[in-house]
Order: sequence, then C-alpha cells, then structure tokens
Amino acid sequence: MTTAPPAPVDTDEVAFVAGLRRLKAWSGLSYRQLERRAAQAGHTLPYSTAATMLGRDRLPRAELVAAFVAACGLRADQAEAWLDARMTIAYGGQRAEEEATPTPRIRSLRRPRRALAAVVALAAVLLGGTLAGGALTDDVEVDDTRTSLQVPRS
Repeated sequence: MTTAPPAPVDTDEVAFVAGLRRLKAWSGLSYRQLERRAAQAGHTLPYSTAATMLGRDRLPRAELVAAFVAACGLRADQAEAWLDARMTIAYGGQRAEEEATPTPRIRSLRRPRRALAAVVALAAVLLGGTLAGGALTDDVEVDDTRTSLQVPRS
C-alpha cells in the first residue's frame, strides 16, 4: 500500500460501489482478511456480506461502509470522506445540514420496540387466560345459566 487509496466518488451509487471495489483491490486483502481486520477495529463485517456488497450496484448501509473502509486500513479522515460521500448520495446529491442519526442510536431504538411488543403479547396472553378462566365474569350470570351440567340446589 505505497500508493494513496482511491478517493470516494459521490456522484451515484454505481460509481460509489465501483470505488469500494477499487479500495478493496488497493488493500490487497481477501474477504476473510477484511472480516478479521474489521473485527479488530471493533466492527462486524462478515466476508459474505462484503462480497455481496461489492457485487451489487446499490448503496450499502453506512455501518457496512464504515466497517469496510476501516478493514481496508484507511485513516479516520479518509474513512470519514467515504462516509460523507455515501451520505451525499443517500440525500440525493445534497449534504444535509444535520448529520443523520448515528447507527448505534438506531439500534437502541429497535430494542425498546421489541420489548414493548413482547410486553403487549404477554399482556394479551394473560388477559386471554383470565377471560377464558372466567375470572372476570359475574357469578350471577353463571347461576342464571341453565345447563344440563348444573347441580340442583337443595
């Protein structure tokens, strides 16, 4: 890696992914090596995901780009340029005044939704069991019901 890494292209998705392919070629690393280096940098980048990402012409998610450029060995300022280019493409060629919500915050919002869904499901099961058991019915209604199973009163 004696030459400078390729610069990111922020014109369109196809050119951006082509730039990521050039970056992989520049790094000289295999997909398995990229997976290991991403893990060492604190990211998750399965080799199959990296291969799929480079095999398509769609804009990859920001966390994949961050993991990929870190695995390729880019410095923080170079990695930031790739993420900025991705954001420019994602916003249709215009830089947003405010930065997008960081990925860890997005993940943290998903957890409460799952927990809320689990609580609602549990409440529905408990309420259904209570209703099926007759705990919320009036005893008067049960006494007034005439069935063949009713015990005669003395």
